[in-house]
Amino acid sequence: MGSVSCGANAICTLLLCCCGLYPSWRTMHEGYSSKGPKKDYSIKGDTESRIFGIFNAISIIATAYGNGIVPEIQATLAPPVKGKMFKGLCICYAVIVVTFFGAAISGYWAFGNQAAGLILNNFMDNNRKPLLPKWFIYMTNIFTIAQLAAVGVVYLQPTNEVLEQAFSDPKSPEFSQRNVVPRLISRSICTAIATAIAAMLPFFGDINSLIGAFGIMPLDFILPPIFFNLTFRPSKKTPIFWLNVTIAVAFSIVGATAAVAAIRQIVLDAKTYRLFANL
Repeated sequence: MGSVSCGANAICTLLLCCCGLYPSWRTMHEGYSSKGPKKDYSIKGDTESRIFGIFNAISIIATAYGNGIVPEIQATLAPPVKGKMFKGLCICYAVIVVTFFGAAISGYWAFGNQAAGLILNNFMDNNRKPLLPKWFIYMTNIFTIAQLAAVGVVYLQPTNEVLEQAFSDPKSPEFSQRNVVPRLISRSICTAIATAIAAMLPFFGDINSLIGAFGIMPLDFILPPIFFNLTFRPSKKTPIFWLNVTIAVAFSIVGATAAVAAIRQIVLDAKTYRLFANL
């Protein structure tokens, strides 16, 4: 189930990334056309907000690049590990740069600091009518739902395992009615609860920043150099040892500051957000 979900997630993610290229191109077109809004590239907020905003952005970028964890893990399943991991990461980061950064840079160029966090929200006229074809919006939403469903299966797997141990019958076959029905009910309830909480708390960008600070940065930038020094024990006289120490210390400071920035932003947004807000 896990491998199937990961495969479905990868396919849906690639399709969703491809969908992001079209709005990116349309963004450039709208910016050049007479429909393009007046652009203001100034950064909003006081000095404190700007500084914390920088660390929030670093955390969100780290979360985007954290997608490379998947090919890293999958590459360790069969030799040669180094070659497969390098190729997988190159493909992963190439897709991220082309899609995520292509849309972000062109979107900021076309709409300035009024650019919405969700790319499709930028393509609405004054009457809230979409400027993109309806079929494209429907297709993008379908890919989004499918991708989130696959992600939900993967990340809820530990919870599902606990529930299945409690409600399943190990003496019955895995796909028997006795085990399939409780599995279907428990997983559906977990997914429904997770979806309701996600819709209730509209902190998508803030949560991404929090995940990047607490999860992705330690996993991608702090623990690897520490484990390298502990595993291969390079001499303290070699540059590689001190390079790893520098990376670990620097990103520990960045991660701690980014965590504070993310929590601060959630507190600030909580003053204006409301439950089930359509942002």
